[in-house]
Amino acid sequence: MANYRRNKVAGGSFFFTVNLADRRSELLTDNIDLLRNVFRSVGKHHPFTIDAIVFLPEHLHCIWTLPAGDADFAMRWRLIKTEFSKRIAAGERRSSSRMGKGECGIWQRRYWEHTLRDERDFEAHCEYIHFNPVKHGYVARAADWPFSSLKKFIRSGVYAADWGGSGADYALNCGERSAGD
Repeated sequence: MANYRRNKVAGGSFFFTVNLADRRSELLTDNIDLLRNVFRSVGKHHPFTIDAIVFLPEHLHCIWTLPAGDADFAMRWRLIKTEFSKRIAAGERRSSSRMGKGECGIWQRRYWEHTLRDERDFEAHCEYIHFNPVKHGYVARAADWPFSSLKKFIRSGVYAADWGGSGADYALNCGERSAGD
């Protein structure tokens, strides 16, 4: 089994990709209010800043910044996944392995985490997050996706109102492994 190590930088900013086990599901966007409430609830007890986020039907991408002296994003993800899973109606298929561990079958066990190194890394990952609904064919323009922090970025002047339109040529390969990786 692989030995996974997380980069623990207290007060750091991190990019995450978190997936549902069933990649054909629409559970996240179908339950968006519940998911947002779970994020708020966990954040109230274990603070973190959501710098950018997009919810897609079966996965999400986000950037968090943790408080100074705190590097425990894993605990926050565990709480978010657990709380959301508990509140979803029963009936999700579970493997015998998951049942034996008392796990729900909603989420993939692991998630992608990347420690942001500098301002350019942060900006590139924000672009990736906000362009993702266009990349996956959900909308032609990034601003048309309702489950994203893009509108906040447009209001604050970070992006123009027409940013991320169809045919846009954005260098958005961050957060994914290239063929050579």
